[in-house]
Parts: sequence; C-alpha cells; structure tokens
Amino acid sequence: MAVSDPKVQGFLALLAARRSPRTVDAYRRDLAQLAAWLERPVATAATDDLERYLAELRAQGLAPATIARRIAAVRSFFRHEQLLGARADNPAAALDLPRRARRLPRTLSPGEAERLIDAAAGTTPRALRDGALVELLYGAGLRVSEAIGLDKNGADLDDRLVRVVGKGGKERVVPIGRAAVEALRRYLSRGRPHLDSRHRRELFLNARGGALTRAGAFLILRKLAAKAGLEPERVHPHLLRHSFATHLLEGGADLRSVQEMLGHADLATTELYTHVSDRRRRELYFQAHPHAKRRPRGDRN
Repeated sequence: MAVSDPKVQGFLALLAARRSPRTVDAYRRDLAQLAAWLERPVATAATDDLERYLAELRAQGLAPATIARRIAAVRSFFRHEQLLGARADNPAAALDLPRRARRLPRTLSPGEAERLIDAAAGTTPRALRDGALVELLYGAGLRVSEAIGLDKNGADLDDRLVRVVGKGGKERVVPIGRAAVEALRRYLSRGRPHLDSRHRRELFLNARGGALTRAGAFLILRKLAAKAGLEPERVHPHLLRHSFATHLLEGGADLRSVQEMLGHADLATTELYTHVSDRRRRELYFQAHPHAKRRPRGDRN
C-alpha cells in the first residue's frame, strides 16, 4: 500500500539517510497498515488507539518479533514528530510489547563434534591446518575472528594456553586440551611452513600463503561437515563455540569459568547454554531411562 501522508513521507525520507532500504520499506508498510486500520492519518493517533491496534495484532497471532517491529516503526515516527515540535507526546512510548523469546543456540552433540574433527584427518599442509582450526574452535570456544586473528606465537603449547583478543580489544587466556595442542604442533611443524610463502605472522594461512579469512574458515567447516555426513549449511564456527560451552557445562564446569573462557561480558549470555544443557539432559533421560517410557499404572488398561 502506498503511503500518501506527507508527514509519513517526510519521516521516511529522513529515515532513508541513516537506515537500510529494507528497514525503510518495512517501516513504510507498517505505517501504511496502521493508517488503514485507523482510517485516518497516523499522526492523529492517540495512546488508546494504539493500545487497541496492539491488541488486534496480538489477536491475529502475529509473532512477537513482528509486533515489536511494527510498534517500533510507530514509536520512531512519533519521536520524529516530537523533534519537529509537531507533537508534545509520544503515544506509542508506553505500549506494553510482547517479550521476544531468546532462541537457544544450536549445538553439535559430542559425537558429531568428533566426526567433524575426524573428517579433518590428513597429512597435507591444508589438512593439518584444518585439523588445528577445528580443534581450536571446538577446544577453546574461540570466535572465528579470534581464531583467524591469532599470531603464530599466540599459543603456549607447553602450558596449553592460547592468548586471544576478543570484543572491545579485551585480551583473555583460554586453556586448550591435549588434542588441540597436538593438532597445533603438527600444523606448526609440518603444515604451516609449506603454506608460509609470504612470511606472515598469522597462525592460520590459506593455500596462497595469505592470512585465512572468515569466509575461508566457513568454507573449511562446510567441506568438513559434508565429509563427516553432517548438514554443511548447519555447521559454522559459532556452532563449535556453542558446542564448546554446552559440553563444558554438561561435564560439570561452573558457569563463571565458562563465562571467562568465552569472554562474555554478561553472565546472562553464558546462562543460555545452561538451558541447552538442560534440554539435552531431558532428551537423554527420555531416551534412556526406563521410567521415562513406562506408562502410569492407571493408563495401562
């Protein structure tokens, strides 16, 4: 539906200077839908109107994220009106929006992680690099930017530690297991020297001797996933980070330690993994425990 309201058109024109075309188009549709529901210009809406509109959106069964975006468009429009001095209040400011459910991170099972690591087995320089990369992403829970940003001397293999620079330039030290240490030793001694035609400082190099990129790391994991019989489009570096955290918690690690290893500023972010772990424990229980499958006595007739 085209928006002919000059006030809305002025708002969208200003919005286009600082937001993406996709956002502008979405706000255009959202404001047009509100105008059609009101049967009058959006700028004339009062809080009561918007509360009834919100109730109708909920009654339609729209997703919380969709409702939140539609109301965000309305709030933004009225903030624009306030800045222009055309309106003293923002009638959408006090609307009670539905809370968006935080999606639980997907993870690999321990068996799937092992299959992915096994898929990287080989003695060529690239195979040794791929094995070291997978072991480090899964064994230390690094972000892909942290892994590809590692210096060739960034891992202390004797003390089994890796020093990384995370978000906001914050440095942290993460322990790594024996498997990751051995994979890194093999790569550094028998793989990386054959790739290092440009004398680079980065730990992970591509086939042409340059630094491995994010896109390169994604491609490596997708190829290994296909070889391991996993869904290639499902496997990416952050999936290994999620798996690292979940498997640590399932193994008994405390939440604060996992937070520090992941470099999370907020403990609530790390707590998401406890829900994943709880869900997996429930699944294993219902699969394995005899009482989980047994029907109550009263239901057997």
